[in-house]
Amino acid sequence: MKIKTALISVSDKRNLKPLLNVLKRNKVKVISSGGTYKEIKKLKFNCTEVSEFTNSPEILEGRVKTLHAKIHAGILNKRNNKIHLKDLRVNNFENIDLVIVNFYPFENALKNNSNHSKIIENIDVGGPTMVRSAAKNYKDVTVITSSEQYSELIDELNKYKGSTSLDFRKRLSGIAFTETAYYDSIISDYFNKITHTNFPKKRVLHGNLIETLRYGENPHQESGVYSKKSEMDIKQLHGKQLSYNNYNDIFAALTISKSLPKNIGTVIVKHANPCGVSIKKNHLESYKSAFACDPISAFGGIVSCNFKITKLLALELSKLFLEVIVANNFDINALKILKKKKNLRLIDASNYKVNNHLKHVSSNNEMLIQSEDLKKFTTKDLKIVSKRKPSVKEMKDLIFAFNVCRFVKSNAIVLAANDTTAGIGSGQPSRLDSCKIAINKMKKFNKSNQKLVAASDAFFPFVDGIEKLVQSGVQAVIQPSGSIRDKEIIKFANETDTVLVFSKTRHFRH
Repeated sequence: MKIKTALISVSDKRNLKPLLNVLKRNKVKVISSGGTYKEIKKLKFNCTEVSEFTNSPEILEGRVKTLHAKIHAGILNKRNNKIHLKDLRVNNFENIDLVIVNFYPFENALKNNSNHSKIIENIDVGGPTMVRSAAKNYKDVTVITSSEQYSELIDELNKYKGSTSLDFRKRLSGIAFTETAYYDSIISDYFNKITHTNFPKKRVLHGNLIETLRYGENPHQESGVYSKKSEMDIKQLHGKQLSYNNYNDIFAALTISKSLPKNIGTVIVKHANPCGVSIKKNHLESYKSAFACDPISAFGGIVSCNFKITKLLALELSKLFLEVIVANNFDINALKILKKKKNLRLIDASNYKVNNHLKHVSSNNEMLIQSEDLKKFTTKDLKIVSKRKPSVKEMKDLIFAFNVCRFVKSNAIVLAANDTTAGIGSGQPSRLDSCKIAINKMKKFNKSNQKLVAASDAFFPFVDGIEKLVQSGVQAVIQPSGSIRDKEIIKFANETDTVLVFSKTRHFRH
């Protein structure tokens, strides 16, 4: 079917001229309104204003422009339906064969505005309605929802002499319905947020495809990475394409890194578990200390630095095989050194912030949703239950170990000393086994364990776990309370002159 009439109403007014040239060459009548009408006239093309086309003025400060029977009948009528043709003839309506619409930038309004009234005025009603009408009637109407689709449309019009193919219209229709669903989901999220509705009866998820990945966790699995934004808050500066597993490890590493003090802290991650963390203020010492916690696991892992990497640290990092290095940027000399490794991925995460968005885990047709565990630890959340009280340094190490512990797969045990992890036991069905793993790591790689502290992500159900830790040299323990045997744990701590601190909160990570 030859396109005779097009309706254009766009917020994104880029690249209109080449398209208008093709429409003019094919003698297509153009209808438009508002800013788009002015832009088309400015580009010196003929255009009929919507109010002139409908013989009905824009009203309600522009809220009602295209919501008119002549517009929607022109889009929605089936060209081979006698009843539809009669209705158009009786009402003196005409076909609209091409709809080019993109919506008010609601996402930008959210970024740049806190005024609810102004945000509401950026909810597009007429645009999505026209797009839905055109997409529904794709057998007869072409719908375009992005300036990125103009070149495809131009190719179609040139190929089919002013017409478009059914396959093209059908494909663009699917994209159009996705676009309206995406747009509505952002609005839905906004209203859920301002009404403090975390768990509505129906939830709509939205995301922009950042890239299709080579494969998932394994080569036979497909995968892609999406973002709620148009681009991610991390930027790859060098190296080969990131894999699904790389992204998984990067997100795990960043969640830990961003929980550490500003511009301090090194995290080494392997298979989404930390294998070394340090918050020493000297950046080089911080990395060396984190690495020393478990140098074997660090091989082929990810290093995440909560600071800018300079030449001195880059020289040290270049000695080890790593998959990814993440940092709050890199100086020029550091980049020169690290870029010598062709495949090493370098990630700038200086703009990355961990937000308390809901976390999703899906299985089959079901989805688990929860808020993130981003609680800031202070002494107010803790209770010293042992006779011996912790020193200032011990309390600092206890809070540090407990913070790291919540990012370790449960059951989790973290040993620490001097602002650095000394041994990490993760992902065991038995808490006692996690204790043994953490102790073995500590004994294997760490010579000095003075003032050693331990953190557990949940309470010790029996004395055997804390007993194992104390026997290995642990002098202070932090754990959540809540066991029916808490009194036995306290009794054991007092008998062994061990500091015992209870947390009011548990921190499983499965």
